[in-house]
Order: sequence, then C-alpha cells, then structure tokens
Amino acid sequence: MTRVIHTGDTHIGYRQYHSPERRQDFLAAFEQVVDDAVADDVDAVVHAGDLFHDRRPDLQDLLGTLSALRTLSDAAIPFLAVVGNHESTRGGQWLDLFENLGLAVRLGADPYVLGDTAFYGLDHVPESRRDDLDYQFTPHDVDHAALVSHGLFTPFAHANWETETVLAESNVAFDAVLLGDNHKADEAQVDGTWVTYCGSTERASASEEPGRGYNVVTFDDGVDIRRRALDTRPFVFVDVDLAEGEGAERVREQVRQHDLDEAVVIVSITGDGDPVTPASIEEFATERGALIARVKDRREIDAAEVDLSVSFADPDDAVRERLSEMGLSQAGLDIDETVRASKTPDSKVREEVKARVDALVGDDGAFERAPGATDSGGNDGDDSDGSDDSDDSSETTDLDDVPDDVDAVQETTDLDDVPEEVESVDEADDVDGDADADDAADADDAADADETSTDDSDPVSNGQVSMEDFQ
Repeated sequence: MTRVIHTGDTHIGYRQYHSPERRQDFLAAFEQVVDDAVADDVDAVVHAGDLFHDRRPDLQDLLGTLSALRTLSDAAIPFLAVVGNHESTRGGQWLDLFENLGLAVRLGADPYVLGDTAFYGLDHVPESRRDDLDYQFTPHDVDHAALVSHGLFTPFAHANWETETVLAESNVAFDAVLLGDNHKADEAQVDGTWVTYCGSTERASASEEPGRGYNVVTFDDGVDIRRRALDTRPFVFVDVDLAEGEGAERVREQVRQHDLDEAVVIVSITGDGDPVTPASIEEFATERGALIARVKDRREIDAAEVDLSVSFADPDDAVRERLSEMGLSQAGLDIDETVRASKTPDSKVREEVKARVDALVGDDGAFERAPGATDSGGNDGDDSDGSDDSDDSSETTDLDDVPDDVDAVQETTDLDDVPEEVESVDEADDVDGDADADDAADADDAADADETSTDDSDPVSNGQVSMEDFQ
C-alpha cells in the first residue's frame, strides 16, 4: 500500500490585494500541508505544479519554502513534484535547485518507485507544443502507476488537453492521474483511470468560495481518494440584492450580520436600489475587524448615461481585453509582459526583451496569434474563458488586485515604446506559452514590485531572485 498527499497550486508569494498578510497566508497553507504530512506519516507529498506564484519568487518566499521542504526531508517524506506554468523558467527550474539540494524529486519519464506505486511526471506544456509529445515513459515493474501533471485536462470544465489521448498514447497504464492547474477540487474516471484535481491550498480569487484543501490518495487494491480541508483565512461573502429605495444602509445591515474578524470580505451588490459608494462600505467592514474588504457593484450601468471605455472597477480586466483585441501573438504578449508587467529592472528591460526575442527565433509558432486573442472585429481565438484554473486570469489574478494607474499601464504597452532592437518584431512567444493568463497574473506582481523594491539594479537586494542568480 502507498499513501500520499496530493497537493498543488500553492502559489507561494502571491501578494493578493497587495497585502503582506495574504502573502504570508499562501506560505502558511503550504506549511500546514507539510505539517499534516509529517503528523500522518504519509509516504510522500506529491505536488502538481505552481508551487510559486511567480517565476521570480522573492527571497523571503524562497527561504520559507526551503524551510518547509527541510521539514519533510527531516521526516524522511519525499517531495515529488512537476513544474507548473506560473513558476516555469526558460533555463533551470526552481525544482531542479531543490532536487540538487536533496529536498525534492522532479518527476519525469522515469519512474520514481515508492512502495508498490511508480510515479511519473509531465510538466506544464503550452498547448501549441503538445502535438510534439509522444507520452513514452520508462516501464516499471510494480503494482500501480500514477501520472502527475499540470494543465486543464478533460473531462473537466475549460479543458484544452485530452486525457483520453494521454492515456491511449502512453506506453504505461496509469491507475490515477494527479493534476494541478484547476483550483477547483474534482475527480472523474476516464477509460477506467481515476483523474483528480486537488484544488488550490488558498483562495487565489474571490470566485473560489468553497473551502481549500488537498487530497489523500491511497494505492492498494484500487485507488482511494479522500478530501481533507485546510484551515485558511476566512473569506466572508455578503450578497446584497437592493430593492428600489434601498441603499448603503441596507448593505451595512447585511454586513453587520457576519463575523468579520481578520477576514477577507467580499460584498456583491445587485438589484434596483440606490447607488452605493464602495469605499464607504469597505471602510465600514474594516472598522468592524476585516483584514480586507472589497465591494463589487454588479448592477448594470446605463450606457446612454455613462459611456466608459475603461471600467475602473476592473481595470486589469480592461487591460487584458485591450491586449486580446490587438490580436498579438504569444511572442508579442511576452514582450508586453517584459516591458509592462515583469519585475525586470528598468535598466535591464531592453536587454531582457532582446534575449527573449533571440530565444524565439526559429520558433514559427511563436509568431502566430496567441490563443484567446481577437482581431479588431472581435473574432475569438481558441482559448477558454472563465476557467477555474490558475492559468486563467479569473483565478490567478483577483480583479481587485490591479495597478493603481490604468493610464500608465496603457502607455507603457504602446507599441511605440517597444525597445528599438525589436521594433521589427510584432509578436513573440510567452515564456510558458500561456500568455494571456500569466501576463495577467504578472500585472499584479509588477504592482507589488513597486512597493517592495529598494535597488532595481540588484535582484537580491530588493528581495527578488531568479534562477539566473544560481547559474
């Protein structure tokens, strides 16, 4: 018998709502998984990708993760993992560093045998490159086998990766496929094989209302999957439907009915009532003990009375929509990410863009229109919208976590501002092939960088670390 914890989408380092407390919450959730693993004496912790929220985690997040992995190592519990899209880099992966330190195992085509079960890994692969995969693995000689991967797989919502194809073309028969990327825990059987998402360990957006947790998977006579909850920071969801004549006082009345102590409070307003000033309700909630309060007035605005080209309630959403309408390729979006949203110091932006473009020369797919992009006529690409996965902007980037200056964001992404070395290049490939999702998430990180950096010329002095610093 082999019993493991299946977790993933920990997104360590995510400074949600620009809050240092929320940033610590994501690390604390992972530490809770580690503590449970030690207490229950499981055979391994299997992580299905997106350990970090950013491919350049800050030093404090890196150190916190190392400490948690050492706790597992001291308890002789292996940490088996694959690389997700959020943490993926062009060169060596952080998982490689942890493996070199003896703190992790990067799963791949060769089996890692634990008891009577062989574990294999398949890192996140951009959709445009999946046709090149052959799903050939080194055979094993034990009773069970499990594949660990990161992506949006069938038969779950918003899928773009066919589980049926993976299972049919693989030369290894898998008893279970343990997945990450979709933040909603779920499971199903595909051609007799259990396929399961563990869900995220913290709420990465206000849309993730159900409690967070992980799976405990046991391989014995068959495959047994049990859900276990995590004790995370409370989110309080207050839905207010205002009748005609009702307004802010009715909203405050509804908010009073909840325990807000140290909670993240999300107030959603609908109905035909009077206008409500979100700031006044947010202030009311924080005065009653909330850590963070956000008000979303979902009532439609009469376009004849107010014609706004940008919704200042959701400016980050407007930026993503505008980029999609430009019809850029993944490469063009990658350039935008470097110029506008990355943590690259200003003095090194030109050098970084040139390096990224040089790396893409010869990749024909890099200059095709990115999935999800539209032309000026609104013709959609092939990307799903509204996904629960961390790939999707609605999951990885809460729409409240946005740059304060929308106009500045638009100006920095103007094509006239592209460094002169790449003026002849319209489009280029995103680092991990999932431009629309990661670039949206990185927009938050760019805002965080403004608050934390002390010396833009030195990535270590401002707490920002990249794999290049270890090479």
